[in-house]
Amino acid sequence: MPRFDLPLEELQSYTPDVREPADFDDFWRATLAEARAAAQDPVVEPVTSPLTTIDVFDVTFSGYAGDPIKAWLTVPRGATEPLPAVVEFIGYNGGRGLPVERIGWASSGYAHLVMDTRGQGALWGVGGHTPDPHGSGPATPGFMTRGILDPAEYFYRRVFTDAVRAVDTVRALPQVDPARVTVAGVSQGGGIALAAAGLSEGLVAVLPDVPFLCHFERSVGMTGHDPYEEVVRYLSVHRGQDDRVFETLSYFDGANFATRATAPGLFSVALHDMICPPSTVFAAFNRYGQADKQIEVYTYNQHEGGQAVQWMVQAEFLAART
Repeated sequence: MPRFDLPLEELQSYTPDVREPADFDDFWRATLAEARAAAQDPVVEPVTSPLTTIDVFDVTFSGYAGDPIKAWLTVPRGATEPLPAVVEFIGYNGGRGLPVERIGWASSGYAHLVMDTRGQGALWGVGGHTPDPHGSGPATPGFMTRGILDPAEYFYRRVFTDAVRAVDTVRALPQVDPARVTVAGVSQGGGIALAAAGLSEGLVAVLPDVPFLCHFERSVGMTGHDPYEEVVRYLSVHRGQDDRVFETLSYFDGANFATRATAPGLFSVALHDMICPPSTVFAAFNRYGQADKQIEVYTYNQHEGGQAVQWMVQAEFLAART
């Protein structure tokens, strides 16, 4: 796959104008207030597993509109003091899967909460367990255009709210030190992590790995690949709705959340990535609102990015800050 985006030296200074609605902060303030008002106490149930050094809990917490959201919590067995925590979000149309699939953080001394993504979990992995009970108007297959004509109805309003509520929930758990919470994710998970970072205060770090959902007006139509191509297909049928669609998407753009983030950030980008083009990742990174930030560049990789190599960089980054 040849490189198709800007040269690295241009990417490093790429700071495009990104559409931002005037009521962005009010929209999210009201959304989160409604969700918190509808929240009930989480249910945390121990799970029997073959893991002998890690305790596993099945967590159900209140997300958008008080909807029940599933998560796995894993912690080092025998821990007696409140732990730093990593809240992880999942890639596009994956689910929380099985707790044995993600044991790196708990094995490294962290409490680890993996949030299921509502309505997803049917494309790869072992699947998800959280339905999305809210409908939408006409949409292309996938999730990118569900409710896309109205930010109040858009799919990711619910998902991003779930993510903030996941942070709220983990901070209230007795196993967790609420002052040492990190958010992380790959691809869609990285985009969700950026949203959680822009909407949550007091995080210790943010780890967006090849993040999706950034700089929509450049991404859509640039790659020819799903999930962004879902929006192209929608607009090819619903002709003339471009401005309305991109106005909705501006409420969910990782570049806008990045300007509001206050925690140290560690990004990654892959220069051959046609799913999340490098310029869209740099659009968020270069606008990131914290001086303590760095980005790992994987020059010859596609959307897989650094994989385990990046996790090792993340572990070192967190160890210096927790």
